[in-house]
Amino acid sequence: MSASATIDFYFDYSSPYAYLASHTIEALAQQHGRTVTWRPILLGFVFKTTDSKPLVHIPLKGDYSMHDLKRTARETGVPFVIPDNFPIGTVAAARATLWVRANHANKTDALVHALFNAYFGNNTDISDTANVLQIAGTCGIDASALEQALGDNDVKALLKTEVDNALNAGVFGAPFMVVDNEPFWGHDRLPVIDRWLSTGGW
Repeated sequence: MSASATIDFYFDYSSPYAYLASHTIEALAQQHGRTVTWRPILLGFVFKTTDSKPLVHIPLKGDYSMHDLKRTARETGVPFVIPDNFPIGTVAAARATLWVRANHANKTDALVHALFNAYFGNNTDISDTANVLQIAGTCGIDASALEQALGDNDVKALLKTEVDNALNAGVFGAPFMVVDNEPFWGHDRLPVIDRWLSTGGW
């Protein structure tokens, strides 16, 4: 399948809006004969590079976002909790996703959803490598092989490259979707992506 038949979905597992979008992006893609390429990034590094910070740390916007997230989850019927540890570092989860994407591509979708759902659905701290490995095991992934891979320099380099490529593509937040080189930022852009693909753009 050509790259043009995909939707690049840039995300950080610590992004609640990316979590909400992850529940619908695949169905949207399928409607248009597309697939989703999951591209985990580290928002902490992106924010440092762009001189920004997490939405929840911005006065007024942070309080509003917490209200809006709960409202959006109710609207869409997606299970959602504000985790006790939030936001978190997601290095292990991101590396795990990239390693699985490279070595067991058919299990990537399941891992992404399992990690997201564990964090925002069940309040499981996925900054803990042990939790990442346990969740991967439920997806049929060899946890021992994954544990070894997480410390591998090549896997570390994969994540650095993914973040660098994201910045080069203009990514500054999450979720950030790229469709045929057209950028869309935010969960609320999903209907716009739908119309864009339906009409061929404008």
